[in-house]
Amino acid sequence: MKNNLLPVAKEGWNYLIFSVAALLLFTLLDLDFLQFIAFLTTLFFLFVFRNPERQNMLYQENSVVSPVDGKVVSIEELDSKESYAYKIEVESNYLNVSLLRAPFTSLLKDISIYRGARLSSIYPLSKDINENVELIFVDKKSSNKIKVTHILKQSFKAIDIDIIKAQNILQGSRYGFMLNGVTALYVPSNFRLNISVGNELAASESLIGYFTTESKIENTNSEI
Repeated sequence: MKNNLLPVAKEGWNYLIFSVAALLLFTLLDLDFLQFIAFLTTLFFLFVFRNPERQNMLYQENSVVSPVDGKVVSIEELDSKESYAYKIEVESNYLNVSLLRAPFTSLLKDISIYRGARLSSIYPLSKDINENVELIFVDKKSSNKIKVTHILKQSFKAIDIDIIKAQNILQGSRYGFMLNGVTALYVPSNFRLNISVGNELAASESLIGYFTTESKIENTNSEI
């Protein structure tokens, strides 16, 4: 994972270079309409690939922050037989900052990436065939874990993940980019939620909740 402190995320550099080059070309050729379109395109890329600095919030130990900007659209209690007790869905769109950030200081235990379709979330099939990423973050001290999935919606940009398996990551650190998608957080039973449906979240700044105790059923060799 490489930190990028520039105002534009590195995932958007190629798009910006292309749009600026087109703007210069159309300006030299005195093609006013195309020049205007290229100018608007450049502004659009500057907006969707913006990379603002976020304040490191001083939450207590065992806190979990949002990995994405977006709106909480559902909180679901899962079957008691599942490894996780709650599923929280956060929907992001083109107006949100698209950088992905670590929910808590942890080790990335597992990651899987599927390059699929990019259907709108209104289609039920989108959850099965759309491009998606699944990550498991684990606290090495307490064995508490959270599963995070990112499912892409209609987007011209693929999901980028800039972290590898077994890598340590600090809470709030950037680990990827998703433009227009749905993020689901799966949390265990020893987790106290601090959000409700309809809340607007900011990555690394909005508190999702806390682990209340150490995980009693998980260890480093447990099955996910």
